[in-house]
Amino acid sequence: MSFIKVVLQTIKVFILFTGCTILFYYGIMWVSEEYQNYHRYDEPEGSALKVSNAVEEESSSLLDRLMLFYLNGE
Repeated sequence: MSFIKVVLQTIKVFILFTGCTILFYYGIMWVSEEYQNYHRYDEPEGSALKVSNAVEEESSSLLDRLMLFYLNGE
């Protein structure tokens, strides 16, 4: 009788695990479909402004460039 209980509990856990895995898979597929057609790199519309401007310095030393790299990660 104990063996049958163990088998039934194992089947319950297997069914629960399989159901949760299928639910998770279809949830990920749904999110993927939602963001598949999302165009992040399109040209902005309206009154968008460019917020960065590359500054060219003629007299930057190696130490200045190194400090800029450590501070900004560029």
